[in-house]
Amino acid sequence: MAPGVDESPLLAASSKPSAAAASPPHRNKYPFFGAVLASMTSVLMGYNVAVTSGAQIFMAEDLGISDEQIEVLSGAINIYSLVGALLAGWTSDRLGRRLTIVLTNAFFLVGPLVMALAGGYAALMAGRFVAGIGVGYALVIAPVYAAEIAPASSRGFLSSLPEIFINGGVMLSYVSNFAFSGLPIHLSWRLMFAAGVVPTVFLAAGVLAMPESPRWLAMKGRRADAKLVLDRTSDSPSEADHRLHEIEHVVAASSNSGGCGGAWSELATNPGVRRVLATVLALQFFQQASGIDSVVLYGPRVLAAAGVSSNTLLLGLNVVFGVAKASSILVAMSLTDRLGRRPLLLASTGAMTLSLAALATAFAAGAERAAVVVVAFVVAFVCAFSVGIGPLAWVYSSEILPLRLRGQGAGVGTAMNRVVSGVVTMTFISLYGAVTMAGAFYLYAAIAAASFVFVYACLPETRGRSLEDMEELFHTK
Repeated sequence: MAPGVDESPLLAASSKPSAAAASPPHRNKYPFFGAVLASMTSVLMGYNVAVTSGAQIFMAEDLGISDEQIEVLSGAINIYSLVGALLAGWTSDRLGRRLTIVLTNAFFLVGPLVMALAGGYAALMAGRFVAGIGVGYALVIAPVYAAEIAPASSRGFLSSLPEIFINGGVMLSYVSNFAFSGLPIHLSWRLMFAAGVVPTVFLAAGVLAMPESPRWLAMKGRRADAKLVLDRTSDSPSEADHRLHEIEHVVAASSNSGGCGGAWSELATNPGVRRVLATVLALQFFQQASGIDSVVLYGPRVLAAAGVSSNTLLLGLNVVFGVAKASSILVAMSLTDRLGRRPLLLASTGAMTLSLAALATAFAAGAERAAVVVVAFVVAFVCAFSVGIGPLAWVYSSEILPLRLRGQGAGVGTAMNRVVSGVVTMTFISLYGAVTMAGAFYLYAAIAAASFVFVYACLPETRGRSLEDMEELFHTK
């Protein structure tokens, strides 16, 4: 093996002649293995974003934090994540996808520990800042890695893994909120944050066994290493050869255009590149602007407005929302490579519009007398989100970006996602205070309706196409 080659067990196995000669299974397990490990960062991301949903009840009482401070603390992690999102593209292009995942987990180790030990609001914000950088990194690197390691036959499924892992992390944070809620107030919320450190220990060992992205290896001129990974992550030897040929062709085209700087300069001259970036930015905007994080981070407040007064019941119903949201993504994962991206996105945005309008109408009609109706419509909303635009915004964005722009383009798209999420979460309490719960959810319903129109008018189907084929589809060559 040439110097500088990654000595992971996966690559070591691929260097054996017998492995290359053997007939591979129709659906290869190796890309699944790598995508799962990369997506574990998404568990940590989901946990750190959503843990304040229940912890805020106890922090406010223990430290005397106001509603305005809670609103800023809950939403600031999304603004802080801009730092990580914008750095992640640069880091992943220079250090590689694997080392970027290692760095991501370091932020998720330090941030929650700082918050768990915080003695006041300033320390909480400092810990939230560190965790926020990790959130930005995770949102960029997990879908990029999954898309680049996967063969076309399972790319939709594997690229959906980060989203289900995010929701798994959200659900775990709700379970943590519920499990520690019975402890003394000064201890309960600290353990909620500290529990988020545990998964980083297991992930640290797993990352060492991951293969590096074959596309990144090819970008760095490491053709032999890229071929070893492709041999183990493709459905057949001929597919591995075909993927390598396509990657090399795109890398050569990128080099001829002047590298990354030349690629970004195409914005002024290449309508296809402008269309791709506009599509990514719009899709990420609509994913968050329809208000999903208002439910994720303020579920107990929404339920309290519907007449639920018991803290135990509030946190228990929050777990129900988390289970519904996470389990619905399994539907998206099972159907995206069968039905395609476009049908699921249309069904998702349409159902979100209807459920949000119904939720708003329930509040307008006096939801405090029918809490069960509010719970039903919230569940319908999170299920509709998770079966389509939740996971597929990341899948679609990672697919259509050209290789020469994928790392930094994903960072820009993630920055849009986090800015919008930050605005939504940092204004929700003030918004419903000004226009009522009904008005807030009618606004979100209107945005969801606009997202349906956008998907219908602007998004072509990408199912079954190789990543390199996207350049033809969007005319970015």
